[in-house]
Amino acid sequence: MTTDILISEVGLRDGLQSIQPIMPTASKQAWIAAQYAAGCREMEVGSFVPAGLLPQLADTAEVVRFAAGLEGLCVAALAPNLHGLRDAVASGAHKVTLPFSMSETHSRKNLNRTHAQVIAEIGSCVEFLETLPGERRPLFEVSLSTAFGCTLEGAVPEDRVLSFAQQVVELGVDEVSLSDTTGYGNPYQLRRLVLGIWRNCGSDKLSGVHLHNTRGQGLANALMAVELGITTLDSSLGGIGGCPFAPGASGNIVTEDLVFMLESMGLSTGIDLAALIDARELVTAALPGVELFGFTPDAGLPIGYKKA
Repeated sequence: MTTDILISEVGLRDGLQSIQPIMPTASKQAWIAAQYAAGCREMEVGSFVPAGLLPQLADTAEVVRFAAGLEGLCVAALAPNLHGLRDAVASGAHKVTLPFSMSETHSRKNLNRTHAQVIAEIGSCVEFLETLPGERRPLFEVSLSTAFGCTLEGAVPEDRVLSFAQQVVELGVDEVSLSDTTGYGNPYQLRRLVLGIWRNCGSDKLSGVHLHNTRGQGLANALMAVELGITTLDSSLGGIGGCPFAPGASGNIVTEDLVFMLESMGLSTGIDLAALIDARELVTAALPGVELFGFTPDAGLPIGYKKA
């Protein structure tokens, strides 16, 4: 079992894109600053998509520039295509993720592209990145979305996920990640997919997973991932989030609950849980009427709780 886990906060992207209210830029910056102060060292702060599609994330470039000014913070962003990748690089993102749905129906809904078109786009992205000097080149990750199942297609064949992972690694992406976009996954399935990708692509090409708690399997899947040796786990403050282009895809893992589980096990996340819960109050105030989730914030820290 690994001893250090990086929590990648995705509430500012996956969370905010799934709700109707638009959080002011100043509130996003305050959220980032508060969670950074609590010890979070990777945050996905937005998505470089047209403002008309996701007005909640129209200020992503400004938010990225702000976050990049915090020393030691890995600033991540999502980019669905080469145009978005160029914008992410111009804004100073350290890590850029392109979502590649393993369900072609979802791919058409989410990116308006077939599998073949997405693979071609990934190739163009790699070619662009190869023209950049090292200090400007972000880590380029492809997220294997709906890898555990799709609300539009149902089951997604495991061999399809493994094949696409191998194809994009051969194109030259830095890493792939596994995404349970619709909350279909179970620990046994996660184990097979992780080990399959490691076997075909190398363990250095998969270090992170994006899990949803839609059916209550989020922390169980996270525990399996950690036991396997995965070192980066995505989660969302208050558990807000989901894919607006996949019906029923709700429920990111709650960052507060994930930190509590890992730290209680003696694993270090580097995050001060009490300070993280204080940051949650800031988000609650900025999003009146939006329900936040999590057992740990409601129950409080147990007597004698000690951070790892």
